Amino acid sequence: MKRPTSRDVAELAQVSRSAVSFVFSGRAEGNLSAATQERIREAARQLGYRPDEVARSLRGRRSGAIGMLSDEIATSPFAGRMVIGAMEAARERGYQVLLLESRLDPEAEAEALAELRARRVDGVVYAAMSMRRTGVPEGLDPSATVLANCLAHEEGRYAAVVADEHAGGRAAVEVLLAAGHRDIALLGGERGDIAAEARAAGFREGMAAAGLAVRPEWAVCAGWQIDQGHAEAMRLLGGAGDRPTGVLCANDRVAAGVLLAAARLGVDVPGELSVVGYDDQDQMAGHLVPALTTIALPHHRMGAEAVRMLLDGAGGEGVDRTAVRYLDCPVVERDSVRPPAR
Repeated sequence: MKRPTSRDVAELAQVSRSAVSFVFSGRAEGNLSAATQERIREAARQLGYRPDEVARSLRGRRSGAIGMLSDEIATSPFAGRMVIGAMEAARERGYQVLLLESRLDPEAEAEALAELRARRVDGVVYAAMSMRRTGVPEGLDPSATVLANCLAHEEGRYAAVVADEHAGGRAAVEVLLAAGHRDIALLGGERGDIAAEARAAGFREGMAAAGLAVRPEWAVCAGWQIDQGHAEAMRLLGGAGDRPTGVLCANDRVAAGVLLAAARLGVDVPGELSVVGYDDQDQMAGHLVPALTTIALPHHRMGAEAVRMLLDGAGGEGVDRTAVRYLDCPVVERDSVRPPAR
């Protein structure tokens, strides 16, 4: 079977061969519209087109590979989608991804960096399992590095792609507000955690926009685990005073703890209490009883956007190290939210 060529892609996408070359050499930004770029990539997918790696490497002195260095991302149940997103975006440009993990071990991280240098990768995506500010390893060139799901301690030194946690927190409380809830509690994450604080800020902003006060005893730092969510929910729901009709949780594990506490106390979810989680954790959120309404972290898109940002920079003067791209966190509606009974 004849291997598809760039001419075939150009004909199917109704563009010039140079436009196809722009897309697969990382020079499309500023030269082609986003719609044209997507039309070319779709044509390439339909045809099964891949650039001639040997010829491109000889012309551009590139390896055709990028590195993805992470702490624990490859074995994390939260972020495997990030790896898939990165690999798919790389393949769209005719690149492969070399994935290495440090397991938070400085020695292993140094060995991984040495391996990436030995392979002469064309750039590196440095990815974290959970959102945080991080010290970026020495030896990563800012002009050929993009951070995913983390920000550098030194602002303006490394480009990054992260979830918009603040907007996600606001979207979560707006789910409860839209259902008619006004008595809403927050069981937030750990104090000082960058994601937890951004989500809590979004919650408070959403409440203020609705003209609602946040009750101090109903807005607490619960942590991230099931037992912590259970303990806080027992306090919140088991007392003699008023109790909320809706609860926004730090993540899906905390939400699971809330569901367990509600069952123990005889509080019906969602009849008497609506619960919203965060993360859309695989093998959990959709399998709880009731299935959990939650906010999804855009791991797949984070991986893809980090690779695209990296390769767009590779075709010019390098990555814009001051760029930080914030991605929306979509709402996943299931069965744990209902209008309040009272």
